Amino acid sequence: MMYRFLRFPGGKPKAVTLSYDDGCAEDLHFLEIINKYGLKCTFNFNSTLLHENFSDEVVEKEFYAKGHEIAVHGAFHRAEGTLRPIEGITEVLECRKELEKRFKRIIRGMAYPDSGIRFFSNGASYESVKNYLKELDIAYSRTLGGDNDLFRLPEDWHAWMPTAHHNNPEILNYIDKFLSLDILNAYISARSPRLFYIWGHSYEFERNNNWEQLENICKKLAGNEDIWYATNIEIYEYVNAYHSLVYSADGHMVYNPTVVELWFDVDKKLYHILPGQTLKID
Repeated sequence: MMYRFLRFPGGKPKAVTLSYDDGCAEDLHFLEIINKYGLKCTFNFNSTLLHENFSDEVVEKEFYAKGHEIAVHGAFHRAEGTLRPIEGITEVLECRKELEKRFKRIIRGMAYPDSGIRFFSNGASYESVKNYLKELDIAYSRTLGGDNDLFRLPEDWHAWMPTAHHNNPEILNYIDKFLSLDILNAYISARSPRLFYIWGHSYEFERNNNWEQLENICKKLAGNEDIWYATNIEIYEYVNAYHSLVYSADGHMVYNPTVVELWFDVDKKLYHILPGQTLKID
């Protein structure tokens, strides 16, 4: 029996991503630090509050040109779980339309504003929210409130739970555990890829006068040859491309119908497959 596992670009077994909210003025100092260490971040913007912090030129030069992602965070930062569907739809759609108009990019990612997707009122439900997000072509949405050291890829992209907030007192221990995982030499059925996902608000470092916390996090995570440093949407698109692979009935041939070069592991042997290629698995 063959065991197959996704591997990130270059055959890497681990990935790291960041997600920071609200389009704060402090994002620029935050960017200076994470760029120095080669980390990638998804910045979740509220469209109606953004004008006071960044010009379009600054977003292009400091965010997009450095490989980061801009995502939806609601027009007015209102929690979807408290809104009637028509209100939630308006929050997401107007935010997405405004960000796309300003930055001339297709924007498909999101982070839930306020309380994530934990609390519901006014007839709202997770099923309703997820349904209209899918209809609005929102590919994923990050929630919060469940910090953990499992390092798993999401089973539900519209309830994407991060690893930890940067102020979690256990975060440095979580990072040590993540770095110590020897995935490639683990027992064969326990060799799934792992993801470390940090979230927060850049203004918290200024408010708490603890920018050194960000430096310490970055120093620990940076420069590891086993880690792919990516934005949220890059992880989403890569994982979904991997799940688009087409196999023969016996599993010994695989076809890549996507435009992405993909990497995977079969019984501890690493393979990569080019777009449009059919590959024989030994």
